[in-house]
Amino acid sequence: MKTAIADDDPIVCQSLATILTATRTAYVLWTANDGNAAVREYFRSPSSRPDVLLIDVQMPGKDGLEAAREILAKDRAARILFLTTFADKSYITQAVALGARGYLIKQDVASVGPALQAVMAGQIVLGAEVLGKLSDNETDSPAQADHAADREAFTGLSDRDRDIAALVAEGLDNRDIAARLFLSEGTVRNRISGILDRLGLTNRTQLAILWLNAHR
Repeated sequence: MKTAIADDDPIVCQSLATILTATRTAYVLWTANDGNAAVREYFRSPSSRPDVLLIDVQMPGKDGLEAAREILAKDRAARILFLTTFADKSYITQAVALGARGYLIKQDVASVGPALQAVMAGQIVLGAEVLGKLSDNETDSPAQADHAADREAFTGLSDRDRDIAALVAEGLDNRDIAARLFLSEGTVRNRISGILDRLGLTNRTQLAILWLNAHR
């Protein structure tokens, strides 16, 4: 696996690069300490595009969210995994809306390797703290109403589409969903596109989060 790391702390970049290399989890193509440098390095040449880009949120100049937005606008297939100390709901929501493949809080560097492998396998990586922020685990009635609305959103889907949505929420990619439900990958891809259209969503990360919120 080829990866790249964008973080405003050079020590973090070096530490992660050392761990990923030493454990043979990934080959680090490059590191960057601000958003502008991350975008520049990503598009420097075809060989500089990583399989997964690890990126922080707050960086000098262009921040991680803006850098990710620019990268995804030019390369929709980009796999971007946020790794940050910031668990603000607004940041998480923006990352999900962009189509990031995951959002991790910097707690245990040992979790980064498995997260990268999961993203490479087509899964969505959201830590428990991140899901808690997104689902508003308060027990007041507005939160309960939100969950009821989320559940209601899926009632108009067929049983098969709900099965597919559930497997997306489990982190399965199209190939695995197809194998589980005895469908072709093309059928799964088309059904997911239809589900996103009907629910007014833009990517499967949003679908996964909506499903998880609806079934809490």
